[in-house]
Amino acid sequence: MQFKFKAKTKEGEIKRGKIDAVDEAMATQLLQKNELVPINLKEIKQSESISGAIERLTTSVNQKDLLLFYREFSTLVGAKIPIAPALRTIHDQSENAQLRTIVSEVAADVEDGMSVSEAFGKHEGIFSTLAVSMIRAGEVSGNLQGAIDFVAESAEQNYQLKSKIRGALMYPTFVISVAGVIGFLTMTWILPKLTGVIRDLDVEIPWYTELMIKLGDFMQAYWWAVLVVIFGGIGAMIYYVKSEDGSKEWDKLKLNIPIIGKLFRYVYITRFAENLSVLLKGGIPIVRALIVVADIVDNVVYKNIILKAAQDVKVGGEIHSEFFKHDAFPTMVSSMIKIGEETGRLGEILEDIARFYNAEVDQITRNLSSVIEPILIVILGIGVGVLVFSVLLPIYNIAGQL
Repeated sequence: MQFKFKAKTKEGEIKRGKIDAVDEAMATQLLQKNELVPINLKEIKQSESISGAIERLTTSVNQKDLLLFYREFSTLVGAKIPIAPALRTIHDQSENAQLRTIVSEVAADVEDGMSVSEAFGKHEGIFSTLAVSMIRAGEVSGNLQGAIDFVAESAEQNYQLKSKIRGALMYPTFVISVAGVIGFLTMTWILPKLTGVIRDLDVEIPWYTELMIKLGDFMQAYWWAVLVVIFGGIGAMIYYVKSEDGSKEWDKLKLNIPIIGKLFRYVYITRFAENLSVLLKGGIPIVRALIVVADIVDNVVYKNIILKAAQDVKVGGEIHSEFFKHDAFPTMVSSMIKIGEETGRLGEILEDIARFYNAEVDQITRNLSSVIEPILIVILGIGVGVLVFSVLLPIYNIAGQL
């Protein structure tokens, strides 16, 4: 917040100006620290243009925006620029309206004496628990720049993993979507015209052709109702998946989808190993690190396993004991973690695990389109075959009899 003040010096001179503070009490304290006696203190209401307000409300901070923020923050801190000015610099050059607002608030909190980790912690929806924990550890150890570097590296790794998944699923999603649109248009406009020819000939037709005729008539008459059902079903599915129970079921289902499930499992293992390694290197206690990573993995199955492992460690157990009980973690991963715990090289072992499974994710994403493409071709071929066999072939046979 910014306040306009009127204050008196020890000599009785009147001073006027502006001051930034979290609240009015803090502004008063800051003035008193500067040997000024407040006479009048009034908050300045920040005006914002309508377009600016719309931009701030309609934009969101995505992973790419955060990645750029961490990289810029790390570079400026490494250049020995004080924290608040560094944040102000990032604020001035950021193109994301919401991120500008948040960075400005963080900078104001830091200027008012709040630590960086506390300022970040006020924005839980933006800055992850990992980022807050790492920066807090960096402040305690005196290595803030190293902590920010760790956070930037972790953010980049997570961003790359999500990009790989998005890229791998983009092709089949596009093909299925286009096929669905073409199929809908065919059933609604093209099929009724073809079946109309058969109806006009007034000849006996097979039952499956009769079924296609009725289906075409229905689609032509009630295409709008079909669209409502389709979009309503998609909306209901999205709503359910975003609910607590639906999210849990979807997390379990993802791991069992043919071909894609293996990709998801490897991504979660990579994310677990990478982030746990980063936290342990940053000096975060193992129990706290496991709790943080459980949220970052972003899958309820892995989250529950990791949290149970954290409970085991808290009472004197070991991480690998819980992992051996679940198929979600391959035996190789559990065995390597066991070796890391026994040799005191857990951080290095986790790096090796992350490197191996990251390479596996790369391999799967490269081969995914070549694996899924034949399946899509078969599905589309079946659809075309049904249309030809039930509609076009009867027309051809009838025409040959005339």
